[in-house]
Amino acid sequence: MSTTIDETDRRILRALQRDGRKTNVEIAAEVGLSPTPCLRRIRILEERGVISRYVALLNPEAVDLGLSVFVRVWLTGQDAKTVSAFIAAVERSSSIVECHLMAGDCDYILRVVSRDMTDYRRFQMEIMSKLPGVMNFKTDIPMQLVKWSTELPI
Repeated sequence: MSTTIDETDRRILRALQRDGRKTNVEIAAEVGLSPTPCLRRIRILEERGVISRYVALLNPEAVDLGLSVFVRVWLTGQDAKTVSAFIAAVERSSSIVECHLMAGDCDYILRVVSRDMTDYRRFQMEIMSKLPGVMNFKTDIPMQLVKWSTELPI
């Protein structure tokens, strides 16, 4: 969705990306608006889908989900039935937190969160091996998180 936003909208969005719990008064002061026009702009950004939702970002280790792995998936085919069944199964698994259709070597890349390697191995045997339409999958384990951000560079 292409939406035209001006520099004031960008300042509001940057402020919200840094801290979604800021009050309208705090955001207005930060971007140089009075509260009423600031709130009006935020509501318009929400209505237009520029702001899709507000969330709390959790520390994975604090909730005992410190292992994040990437799984490359190859499907048995690209027909609608195979793809739909695979996507539906992926959407049902809360451990799969990201799923990307790829151009290149594999068909999909998944990001899976687990407590530890034992928990991931259980997931691999109980969930991954039973996903419909999966011909093969390979797990990549990151050794160190170098950068992670939810802020878009607007």
